[in-house]
Amino acid sequence: MKRISIFSIVIVAMLATFTAARAQSNSNQTSGHTVGSLKITVLSTMLADGGSLGEWGFAALIEVDGNRLLFDTGARPTTVLKNARELGVDLSTIREVFLSHHHYDHTGGLLTLRRELSGEDPEALQRTHVGKGIFYDRPPPSRPWAQSPEGLKTEYESMGGVFVVHDNPYELFPGVWITGPVPRVYPERNYPENGKITTSSGAIEDTIPESQSLVINTDRGLVVISGCGHAGIINTLDYARKQINNVPVYAAIGGFHLIAASDDHLRWTADRMREFGVSHFMGAHCTGINPVFTLRTFLEMDRTTGVVGAVGAEFELGKGIQPGVIAR
Repeated sequence: MKRISIFSIVIVAMLATFTAARAQSNSNQTSGHTVGSLKITVLSTMLADGGSLGEWGFAALIEVDGNRLLFDTGARPTTVLKNARELGVDLSTIREVFLSHHHYDHTGGLLTLRRELSGEDPEALQRTHVGKGIFYDRPPPSRPWAQSPEGLKTEYESMGGVFVVHDNPYELFPGVWITGPVPRVYPERNYPENGKITTSSGAIEDTIPESQSLVINTDRGLVVISGCGHAGIINTLDYARKQINNVPVYAAIGGFHLIAASDDHLRWTADRMREFGVSHFMGAHCTGINPVFTLRTFLEMDRTTGVVGAVGAEFELGKGIQPGVIAR
């Protein structure tokens, strides 16, 4: 494995500080840039085709206008690494990672991926973008192989990795936006009950305050990618349109934590999605299979536009959703 020099670590740390400063000045400013090419490939979720592995988790490769980004890292340490190899996806050239929130089923592969891929390229997965609040003190994870947020931070940084914390919308690449933490305007409670976090003000309810999504501005509308959507799918779509571009939402992809939602709540959700113009929906991970089918019915989508996400499934601008065999 190539050794990571102290000089490299210092340079990356300086760059992260500069990036965080830009994030603050970039808040609430839209560039108006629309991307020309976009491809999203699911690397971790429960359904899987062929030799791929399914798990309770989420990860996706985002390829946009020549830039590549890893969105979340799955649950178990090696799932994303193995699935990427099974699908013939090279992750070693990726510099940027996006974490939607702290839960183990989205952060579990980060350390393994950084450790393995930095042997091929010292800059692989070296910078990880997170929402403010991700490092609040929380009870330890229930899985013995899962890291606490603080433990993850310590070990990742020891390998030369840098976390960039966002508190506002930030344009990572031209037309590619990190929302930062999403305000909770609509009554969506998409997070576990009785959780606690410790802040400087003391212990408070854990609403997963760092929950953030990725928004891509295209000439067909916004494409929104979510890990769990603990802030709520409608809160997220509404915030994206208000902060990034007030146009229809062309596609919503990822996990949206609707697995326990009632039909009444799903109907309310579908009504709002229709208002926002959502025409493509791939619900993976904690969205739930039945909720995806229910939303598909309410939104009058079909098997090509309303789909359950599976490992290897793709969304490509201009081609739509390619769901894979198991979810076709």
